[in-house]
Amino acid sequence: MSLKTRLAREIALTGPLTVADYVTRCLHDPRGGYYATRPALGEGGDFITAPLVSQMFGELIGLWAAGVWMRLGSPDRVRLVEVGPGDGTLMADALRALRVAPGFLQAAELVLIEPSAPLRAEQARRLADSDLPPRWVSRLEAIERDAPVILIANEVLDCLPARQFVRTEGGWAERKVGVTDDGALTFGLMPITGGFVRPAFEMRPGEVLEISEQQAAFGRDLGELIAAAGGAALLIDYGRARPQPGDTLQALRRHRKVDPLEDPGEADLTQWADFPTVLEAAVRTGADVTGCVGQGDFLRRLGVEQRAERLSAARPEAAPVIARQLERLTADDQMGSLFKAAAVFSPRSLALPGFET
Repeated sequence: MSLKTRLAREIALTGPLTVADYVTRCLHDPRGGYYATRPALGEGGDFITAPLVSQMFGELIGLWAAGVWMRLGSPDRVRLVEVGPGDGTLMADALRALRVAPGFLQAAELVLIEPSAPLRAEQARRLADSDLPPRWVSRLEAIERDAPVILIANEVLDCLPARQFVRTEGGWAERKVGVTDDGALTFGLMPITGGFVRPAFEMRPGEVLEISEQQAAFGRDLGELIAAAGGAALLIDYGRARPQPGDTLQALRRHRKVDPLEDPGEADLTQWADFPTVLEAAVRTGADVTGCVGQGDFLRRLGVEQRAERLSAARPEAAPVIARQLERLTADDQMGSLFKAAAVFSPRSLALPGFET
C-alpha cells in the first residue's frame, strides 16, 4: 500500500495532519518516506547541494574547521561532526583539505549524524578510504561533551518542517492536510486549538506564518552541546535571516518543483531555514551565535576565488567549468544570497573564520 493511500486512510480516521507532521511522514516514514527509502541526490537525482556543485565547497569547509581548531588552541582531542552528510561528498572533500593542517587529523574523531539507512550506506562507501574512519549516531544528543566539537550542518534545517498558520479576515487558522471524498489529499484551514503566539510583525490576510518546533529544538540541542563541550557549529542553508511571513513549502523531483501532495514519499520536501528561531534557541542555552552571512560572501572570505584560480591554473581545460561552479556557489542570483551561513560557538572569545567584521 502506497504512503499516499495510508496517509489518506489515516486522515479520514483521525483528522487532518499539520503541515509539519505531513512533511515528517513524507520524508521519514519507514516504509515509504523519501529519506528512509529513496533519497536521490546529484545531477541525476532530485536535487543538488553545494558540495555536489564543486569540490571547492567541501574543501573550504574543511579549512574552516582547521581554522576553528587552531583558534581553540589546537587541542589534542577534537570531535568533527557532520549532521546530515548526504552522500558523503562534503566530508570527503573536507578531509582531503584537512591534510594540510598539521595535527588536526591526528587529534580528530569523525562522527556522522544520519538517520537514513540508504544514506549511511552511501556515506560508508564514499568515506571507506578516508583519513578518519566515521562513527555514526542518529541524534545530536548522542554526541559526547568530553572534547571540543566542530560541527557542520549543510542543508539540514530545511529538512526540519514547520507548521503553517494563515492570517484570515476573521482571525488566525492553521493550514492542514486533509482528504477529499474521493481520497485525494488537499490543503485546508482549521481553527486553532491550544496556544498560539502571534508574530511581532504585521501580516496581511492571506499571508502564511511558518513556525518550526523542530528547528527550535535543533537550535536548543545544538546550543547545549556547544556550550557544554566548547567549539563551533556551522549552519549553511537557504532561508530567512529575519522574521517574516511566507509559504516556503516545496517539493522537488528531478530538479523540478512538483505538487507536495501529489506523490508523498516520491519527492524531497523542504521549507526554509528559520535562522532567527534556531539562533535564539541556541543563545538561551548559554552559547554564542554569529549573525547570518550570505553564502557567497562567506565563501569569498574563506578564499573560494583564490581556490578557483588555482584549480583553473592546474587544469586549464576545466577553467570554464570551474568558473560556472564558482558563479553557482556565490552569485546573488544563484546560491550566493538565498543560502546563508551562521554559527553557534563557545567560548565567547572565539573568533570564527568567515564571520569576522
